[in-house]
Order: sequence, then structure tokens, then C-alpha cells
Amino acid sequence: MRIGNHEISPALGLAPMAGVTDKPFRLLCRRMGAGLATSEMTSANPQLRDTRKSAERLDHAGEPGPISVQIAGTEPDQMAEFARYNVEHGAEIIDINMGCPAKKVCKAWAGSALMRDEARVDAILRAVVGAVDIPVTLKMRTGWAHDAKNAPVIARIAESAGIAALAIHGRTRDQKYQGRAEYDTIAAIKQALSIPVWANGDVDSPEQARFVLDYTRADGLLIGRAAQGRPWIFDEIRHYLATGKRLPEKSPVEVGNILVEHLEALHAFYGPGRGVRIARKHLGWYVKAHPDSQAFLKMVNRLDGALQQIAATRSYFSHVQTALERAA
Repeated sequence: MRIGNHEISPALGLAPMAGVTDKPFRLLCRRMGAGLATSEMTSANPQLRDTRKSAERLDHAGEPGPISVQIAGTEPDQMAEFARYNVEHGAEIIDINMGCPAKKVCKAWAGSALMRDEARVDAILRAVVGAVDIPVTLKMRTGWAHDAKNAPVIARIAESAGIAALAIHGRTRDQKYQGRAEYDTIAAIKQALSIPVWANGDVDSPEQARFVLDYTRADGLLIGRAAQGRPWIFDEIRHYLATGKRLPEKSPVEVGNILVEHLEALHAFYGPGRGVRIARKHLGWYVKAHPDSQAFLKMVNRLDGALQQIAATRSYFSHVQTALERAA
């Protein structure tokens, strides 16, 4: 899949998720098979630019390219200026958020709320594309509501404005993450456009990845929630698409080793105190498929020390591995 002068291989991307796709997680997913990992959404509001959170989201040191940065906002000039700002800080692809269904984002008419104002969408896209000399992409939903699926209209606006690639989540804003994603809208848009299209929504297994690609004829897949606690899903899908066969399931010890690598990266990036707290949600995602996970989480989430968190995690997965081997 080609976006501007960037070849994305494999055409499997980590979908941007606020509070999730930080630098440690992006690096891990890239190492485990993602061809692209877009940063979590950052507001174009200049009043928020000097915050610690914004500084952390601008840190791309050591990341493999292309560096894809997602921005959100409602004012064309502000979005254009923020796109230039991100290019100055290392961005190689600018992604515009018109897919976030969060209430606080949509209340400000950003995210997927923008889909209600097609003229503003056109103005924002043209302003950002005209402001930078790197590819600009757009992520959106199928529409604002189940009875207002205007994604095909927005897609034509995007292509006309010079958007280099389009990502479509197969739900409307009012669905949030409920129900099942639908792929008919994505397929229709792909057939109507000449620019690359990412399909997004409920791609949670190698078999589902194959189905979605065949059904929509999309150029690539974005994977979001299914990568939480399972960053190796990119390798699993890549292997399955290439061979038609599944990779062996990872053993508890292998999962534990990946999780410890993730924990150590979080502790290093955020500092031990914040790193331990931020890691707790990831711990929940990694262990949910393993036995006695609730008892482990109740214990480990009381720990405040980075070394304690890592030691408890190693011990838990070692015990799970031992129990599995004894039962075999």
C-alpha cells in the first residue's frame, strides 16, 4: 500500500486510539508486524500545546518511519498551522481525525461530529493539504448516525481535496463501538475512489482480516481494540494472509515476556510512578484470556513500584505456564 511516497508493508496499521497508542505501544506494534502505527489524537488547540501530554505525543525519537501523526480540530487555519507544527517535529504523514465518537470531542464539533458539516470538512481538508508537503490522510466513520451515512459524500470531498488515503471505521458515530461493524459502505467507497482505502472495525482475527479484505477490496486494514493486549496480532494476520495458515498460539511465558517488555517501556517513557499507573489498563488487556486473571489484577493493581509490578507479572505468567504444562 502506498501513501504518497511511503510504501506501507505490510498494509496493516495500528489505528490511533486516545490513551492507548502512545510511543511505547506504537514501537511494540511495529516490532510485532504493523506496517504503520499512527499516534493518538492530538488537539490543534494552541492553548493545549505546551502541556506534558502534548510533549509526550510529539516524541517520535527512535520510531521507525513513516511517522504518522493524528490531529483533531474544527478550524481550518488552526488545523493547517498545527499540521505544519507537527511536520517541524518529525511527522511524515498527517492524519485528520473525523472518526472519534467520544462525547467530549463531538461536543466541540471535532472528531466524527465534523461529518455533519460537509462544507467545513472540505475547508479543513483543503487547508491542511495545502499547508504541508507530506501526505495527508483522513480517518472517519460511515456517518454521524444510522440514518445519516454520508461517508461516500465525504470520501469524494476528500479525494477532490487531495487526501492521500482514507480510513473508514464501519460504524456510525451514534453506534460508538456497539454492535458489529458493517463493510458494505467501505466496499462502495473503495469501488468509487482511486486513492487507497483502509478498512477498520472488528478486525480481530486472521480469518476476519481475510474476509474484510476480500469483501471490501480495501488496500489495507487498520486494527485498534484487537491489538490491546495482543500486539502480535499484526504478525498473525500477516502470516495468515501470506500462507493461509495460523501461527501457533503464544505460550503464557511468551505473552509474559512481551508484556514485561511493554511494562518496562512504559516505566521508562513516563517515569516509574506514572508508568505503573498507565500500565494497569494494559495488564488487564493482556491477562483477560488467562486463568485467575481477576485475582492477579486485584493484587498487582495495588502495587506502586515498577519493579514490583514487573516481578508480579513474571510470577503470574510463570505459574500459568506451569499449570498448563502439568495439565498437558
